[in-house]
Amino acid sequence: MSSLRDRSSMVHLNALSRRTLKTPISAVGRGLHSGVDVRITLRPAEANTGILFRRMDLGVEIPARYDCVTDTRLCTLVSLGAAKIGTIEHLMAALAAARVDDLIIEVDAPELPIFDGSAAPFLFLVESAGIIETVTPRPTLEILRPVRVEQGDAFAELRPHQGESTGFELSLSIQFQARAIGAQAYHFNLSGGTFASEIAKARTFTLRSEIETLRDAGLARGGSLANAVVVDDEKVMNPEGLRYDDEFVRHKLLDVIGDLYLAGAPISGRFIGSRTGHGLNNRLLRALFNNSDNYRLTNGALEAPLQLAAV
Repeated sequence: MSSLRDRSSMVHLNALSRRTLKTPISAVGRGLHSGVDVRITLRPAEANTGILFRRMDLGVEIPARYDCVTDTRLCTLVSLGAAKIGTIEHLMAALAAARVDDLIIEVDAPELPIFDGSAAPFLFLVESAGIIETVTPRPTLEILRPVRVEQGDAFAELRPHQGESTGFELSLSIQFQARAIGAQAYHFNLSGGTFASEIAKARTFTLRSEIETLRDAGLARGGSLANAVVVDDEKVMNPEGLRYDDEFVRHKLLDVIGDLYLAGAPISGRFIGSRTGHGLNNRLLRALFNNSDNYRLTNGALEAPLQLAAV
């Protein structure tokens, strides 16, 4: 790719340049809901490609974009016609943290591998492949006024920065009846460079009482204690215990980061949420883009999702 250069030679470029991987990298893992083995390959892409899922078994490409989300039950799923890719939120969170803007994601099944239930394996793949920058400016989506969506006691909101704050700040609270979870809250700045240590390793979780219902519905067929934290009221069933005392809220925040990276550009502003899930996260982006007075783009031009192509 003539427009790409090795990251080590890019110190003279603007820090806000679009980025992709240096080399392709592949891995195989089990799908959380299907239970089948899935092969995934991350491939470098030219600047302004965006993040694109490619179903190798169907020959269909699906943009990683909020308006392509068609299902948010227990995961975030994007589709184009009959082709779909589910459980994309952990990879999207890793790409957001690594500032990867352009990427082809090849997959041979309708969902991504779950690996250990966190974003850490995806971040490892990205770091192992290496990152290169382009000469193309990276747009930033600046929040200009509050946008909020609600459902019962749950809400998700985007707000402009206060004072001299920069980057993307997130504050999230959760509350579960299971005593092992209870009420938890966490604040995180995605621009702080601590995603790998603070957020990436937090695993997805479920209640033991819900497992049979999920499997009866044809879901969680690949779930196990190797890729999810299972809670039975006050007890964590995993022999190794938790990776963080508040692993549950950290994982929910990980999901928010991944879901909101479907905006098509990094967000500059603040996120505040309580008991939010994939559905509310997606509704928040739809509400944001519903009115152009809510945002503006800086440091570059962005065709999508502001001028959406037909899908």
